[in-house]
Amino acid sequence: MMNRSLPTLLLALCLGPALALAPSAAPAAELAVIVSARSNISMLSADQVAEIFLFQTNRFPNGSEVVPIDQDLGSPLRNEFYSKVTHRTPALVKAHWARLIFTGRGQPPAEVDGNAAMRRMIAENPGMIGYVERTALDPSVRAVLIVR
Repeated sequence: MMNRSLPTLLLALCLGPALALAPSAAPAAELAVIVSARSNISMLSADQVAEIFLFQTNRFPNGSEVVPIDQDLGSPLRNEFYSKVTHRTPALVKAHWARLIFTGRGQPPAEVDGNAAMRRMIAENPGMIGYVERTALDPSVRAVLIVR
């Protein structure tokens, strides 16, 4: 028995330091929830953003109408956004929208392809809200929530 475990032990002793020094997965990008720079909204909580994106409200806290815009279905940024802001997996978000569509109470947000398209869409429409990687911010939009 001892002879069989010796190679395993030697392997663990040799690979242990190598695995400890191996680069870990890249940290997730910081996300910025954005509105147009022309919007008078300056800050939102994660709960407020979740309510908007899950169609539990269609108004900003100041009473003005809001239209959420999503990144493309299946994009890592979209999955990270929903995970961190709504605490739901892609499957749970899909189920949520299936229920709303089936009951006639709502349609999921329109989608855009990538940070640049999102930023342009939001910048041109003060009543919209979306999200991009924090590094994609520019003066045309305002971050109302940073998601880490």
